Amino acid sequence: MRHGQTHGNVAGALDTAAPGLELTDLGQAQARAAARALAGHGVQELFVSTRIRTHQTAAPTAAEHGCSPVELPGLHEISAGDYEMATDNASVMGYLSTVRSWVTGDLHVRMPGAETGHEFLERYDADVERLTTGGHDTVLLVSHGAAIRTWVATRVDGARERPEATQPLHNTGLITVEGHPRTGWRLLDWHADPVGGSYLEDPSADDPTAEPTPEAGVR
Repeated sequence: MRHGQTHGNVAGALDTAAPGLELTDLGQAQARAAARALAGHGVQELFVSTRIRTHQTAAPTAAEHGCSPVELPGLHEISAGDYEMATDNASVMGYLSTVRSWVTGDLHVRMPGAETGHEFLERYDADVERLTTGGHDTVLLVSHGAAIRTWVATRVDGARERPEATQPLHNTGLITVEGHPRTGWRLLDWHADPVGGSYLEDPSADDPTAEPTPEAGVR
């Protein structure tokens, strides 16, 4: 699940560094609604990134299921590098174009001043491996828009061919997969809108890491 709306999303800023900005009032409402929507899903363990927005988003669901979120170091957003906290169109398009390259299979491309797609997947894969070791049937990972789309498109069978892979993943959007790192992953559902209800969407927010990734070469 992607985190709830943050002040960075509203400002249109590429906020990827730690600890990151907090949830807005709408983001808190999205988190509470997500907890209600997930109440019957049997979540047995819950994982978050090092960014404060994932902790705040996970808190209501953790309370609903009686578990404490586990923080893992590699689940954070794709680093914006030289574009960090930028809001201008050229920077946002530069970031999204790099993400587009990774989602469509060119993992050698480096985010200016940051990681390549291979480096991103190495740290994300390591934590996905960790969350499968607890023996639970159902776990919830609260992470970030560009990171989730890139990992799913790259690691889940058939996901790269789905049009959603390059389309928005809104705050508290939920992607459901099943499988294991050693046997492969299967996509069960791609719910791009807030899991608690589309009425929780904010069409006025620029939210750059949720935007559609542009065609290759578009800057």
